[in-house]
Amino acid sequence: MRERFWERVQPTRMTPEEWEALCDGCGKCCLNKLEDDETGEVALTRVACRLLDDETCRCGQYAIRKTLVPECIRLTPQTMGDVAYFMPETCAYRLLHEGKPLKWWHPLVSGDPETVHQAGVSVRGITVPEFEVPEEDWEDFIIEEPGT
Repeated sequence: MRERFWERVQPTRMTPEEWEALCDGCGKCCLNKLEDDETGEVALTRVACRLLDDETCRCGQYAIRKTLVPECIRLTPQTMGDVAYFMPETCAYRLLHEGKPLKWWHPLVSGDPETVHQAGVSVRGITVPEFEVPEEDWEDFIIEEPGT
């Protein structure tokens, strides 16, 4: 990967490896969200996608996630305009889309994939698998976004 590519390269010109490296490993994008039909406001729940590994905060079946969870959003530079509002406030993809810098704890900045967890930004240890909670009860699991 190019040195500090996220500061110098437009997302549409990043290599697939660089684009994937933007993921900070917080796991927040894998939490189920509730969107208010009237206001468009998005509420985060601690109810996680069944594929999220709560310890690593990564998808346990990333390569085939769309097959297993068809509604999973595949982020690309082209789709960011449509889904940025739905992404966590601290998400590197959203930050770059909004013209903001990556946070100090991002692994590309810190050089350590554990800093996202040490900074209290990840969902490590706070999730409940979606198969344990009926969808009509998700409102009872609304949380503030960790790290904001």
